[in-house]
Amino acid sequence: MSQGPLMPKATAVWLVENTSLAFEQIADFCKLHPLEVKGIADGEVAAGIKGLDPITTGQLTRDEIEKAQKSPHYKLKQAVSKVKLPEVKRTTKGPRYTPLSRRQDRPNAILWLLRNHPELKDSQIIRLVGTTKSTIQQIRERTHWNSGSLQPMDPVTLGLCTQIDLDFEVQRAAADRPAALQADAGASLLPPEVSTADAYADHEEDRRGGRDERLDADSVFAKLKGRRTDDEDDAY
Repeated sequence: MSQGPLMPKATAVWLVENTSLAFEQIADFCKLHPLEVKGIADGEVAAGIKGLDPITTGQLTRDEIEKAQKSPHYKLKQAVSKVKLPEVKRTTKGPRYTPLSRRQDRPNAILWLLRNHPELKDSQIIRLVGTTKSTIQQIRERTHWNSGSLQPMDPVTLGLCTQIDLDFEVQRAAADRPAALQADAGASLLPPEVSTADAYADHEEDRRGGRDERLDADSVFAKLKGRRTDDEDDAY
């Protein structure tokens, strides 16, 4: 299965400038959208990118290009490289890579996440915008060197992450939140009928207990009075 050229846009720039291939053919080979290839031809996309010759890099042959130029519906086939490159395995560990041109927007994105999604953990914010824990702490405590100029901005709009990634992290944080809230929650309020019934029962118990105590006290005093009368009789 063809995976496309190593540098898709640079290859597309070269093919647009040096061949008469249709936009759809270039887009199919470079794994781009036809409108994006049209933007390259109009100078609106990939401005400043130097074209990369796919023939010299061994990704296309001249015969393959000529065959495709004769048939607009022909799909270019990538040449099989004789050199096998080791497969690069992507890892989810570590911060997300952020292009240099967008790194200045990361503090604004962090501020937006802290205000709009306080349930997110620092590790989740790091995965979304590719920052560090110390930077998050500085922005949270307003000790960041540029705190006075920061403006909360959506990281999806800034291109620092996708909406799918943001939704995934928010849903994960929401799934972990109920357990924490349940653990921290105090005693829950009882329904009125239960609480009033319990209060009435306690009142009745106290009232009965007080009556019993009074009865016990009267009997004690009666006994003491009777004992004192007996003592007086003995004295006479």
